[in-house]
Amino acid sequence: MEIILIEKVVNLGQLGDVVSVKDGYARNYLIPHGKARRATAANLEEFKQKRAELENIQAEKLAQAQARAEKLEGYLLQITRKAGMDGKLFGSVSNGDVVDALNAQGFDVTKPEVRMSAGHLKAIGDYPVVIMLHTDVDAHITVSVLGEN
Repeated sequence: MEIILIEKVVNLGQLGDVVSVKDGYARNYLIPHGKARRATAANLEEFKQKRAELENIQAEKLAQAQARAEKLEGYLLQITRKAGMDGKLFGSVSNGDVVDALNAQGFDVTKPEVRMSAGHLKAIGDYPVVIMLHTDVDAHITVSVLGEN
């Protein structure tokens, strides 16, 4: 299916690009989430008229993400969990736990924005975590998992 991108999509294209994707990806994700529209003649004409407005909206989103990233960059987040004598946790620390802790500290972060390359944290220690606030903006924080008896 041919679509026109309404915003930048990672590994797909920039604002205004006409790309070909599988029908299911377009119908189930891109179009319902407002990231793309079908590349019909009417939609292309409408996009040309609204391009400046869409670029301004995109620039505002990028500026907001950069401001949030400045606050988060280098932040040390401490999470306490029950742990055994060997340092292994009873359970794990997931991205939902990181979101809850960051929101409690006054940061506005959602679950899909938290990227944990090591997966769920299952032992005491310090772990790097990436917060993807925008397709072009990442914030790197450190999650310190502390044990309690």
